[in-house]
Amino acid sequence: MPGFAGIGLALAVLGAQPQSIQSTPQGPTATVLEDVVVNGRPLREAIDAFVDDVTDPPRGRGPARWDRNVCVGTVNLRRDAAQALNDRVSEIAGSIGLEPGEPGCQANILIIATDDAAALTSALTQARPRAFRPGYSGASQSREALESFRTSNKPVRWWPVSVPVDRNTGQVAVRLPGQAPPVIEGRGLTRTSVTNRLLRTFVIVDMGQLQNISYRQLGDFIAMVSLAQIDPDADATGFQTVLNLFSNREGGLVLTDWDYAYLRALYDAELNARAPNGQLGEVGSIMERDRRNPDRSPETP
Repeated sequence: MPGFAGIGLALAVLGAQPQSIQSTPQGPTATVLEDVVVNGRPLREAIDAFVDDVTDPPRGRGPARWDRNVCVGTVNLRRDAAQALNDRVSEIAGSIGLEPGEPGCQANILIIATDDAAALTSALTQARPRAFRPGYSGASQSREALESFRTSNKPVRWWPVSVPVDRNTGQVAVRLPGQAPPVIEGRGLTRTSVTNRLLRTFVIVDMGQLQNISYRQLGDFIAMVSLAQIDPDADATGFQTVLNLFSNREGGLVLTDWDYAYLRALYDAELNARAPNGQLGEVGSIMERDRRNPDRSPETP
């Protein structure tokens, strides 16, 4: 891995193209696990608990997702290692209906490897504060959450940025600094035309904390936390999920059928309920159907 001079490269990549190439997705292989009952709870109860616990949109907003295209870029790693991570995250994105970017695309999922994650995160957030917390409603988590991101000691930390948009027109649905308020049509008592779209996700990897973790496992973990808004403090104990990777290093965890069901549900859901909790309920309903369908879901948690 290149030295800590990667700070300058990472800063440049915030407004430049990724340093490694994409490859064509080949269709991922899930981990097939024995049938279990999660924490002894009924399936729907377990799904609702998981969706509520791990999904972490900004306050007052429903869950965000990528709109059609993603471009994965990795910096500060050897080319072959960067390629492996890019390919794996792109592969999983393709499996849930997204279109991975072509070589040379502008990265909107930026993976930054470092041997000093604390210093790098501080440098990035101080140099480009608006990249992490744009000045409009619904863009990101709070200042307190950003401080937790900056001071985290986790092996992988991530920060998503999103924007509310009008699903009918594709226009930004919040007032941007210096602009007039948008005109939003199609609002109703229970349904809304506003949806939330991911704009970019920063993923910072502390290479000194990856003992016993393969690049395949790391890629699966990064896919999970960059294709959805995942709470970094969520307790996924009791669920068969790659989110437990760093608390179960000896278990060989990769993205599981449970994880795929969650991601598929997030990208299949209509997400037009006015109440954010209603949107999470839509995700839970689709995930439940997925888990009960033996053709799509060989594992029943």
